[in-house]
Amino acid sequence: MRPGALALAVSALVVLGAGPPGPAPPLPARMTDTGGGTQLITAVAPERASTTGTVTWWDREDGRWARKGSVPARFGANGLAAGTSRTQGTNTTPTGLYGLPYAFGIKAAPTGTAYPYRRVHQDSWWCQDNGSRSYNRWTEPRPADCRAAESEHLITYRAQYAHALVIGFNYERPVRGRGAGIFLHVNGRGATAGCVSVSEDAMRRILRWADPARRPHIAVGTRSGSTAVTRL
Repeated sequence: MRPGALALAVSALVVLGAGPPGPAPPLPARMTDTGGGTQLITAVAPERASTTGTVTWWDREDGRWARKGSVPARFGANGLAAGTSRTQGTNTTPTGLYGLPYAFGIKAAPTGTAYPYRRVHQDSWWCQDNGSRSYNRWTEPRPADCRAAESEHLITYRAQYAHALVIGFNYERPVRGRGAGIFLHVNGRGATAGCVSVSEDAMRRILRWADPARRPHIAVGTRSGSTAVTRL
């Protein structure tokens, strides 16, 4: 290209406002659904086989999403699976967009917690028995039709359930065999059995931030592919 023609082309780009692309919109702005509230937690893994990723929490302020915190996270020992077709007992974290019905913990709620918070006691169980009427529900005490071997005795998970938020996966109308007891909780020794976990400090920060009046949801997914969080 002749020097004069090159200068003319550059001038045209300047006039038209062309230039390097600006920063990408925040993640929630690229999602098809965020639950309709003004708070959101995103739990994103690089790919379906990943056992680690990132949890970020967001506020919608003046029509825009603003990041309020972001921490490393752990996922299921066998990665992630589409929530609509997940099978119980596979150690996979279900992808999807879910409500957060309530919080619970062996320890007292962090100061400033506004979310409904249930304390764990010696007779607190989460029923995962597919044959029980209490499937995928907190029970206290454990009912006769809910086998202990098919349930979680919550108080025995002292590290993980120091603080937790119930993830509403398979919760409103439970499908037997789909899965039960999926939470956002404190890290254990490694990958989870299907939950999402973060450090205890992060869990406390999230509980102080979460406001039930703002209808927070959690979006669990991958960076790309059929389970990408941006497709939720």
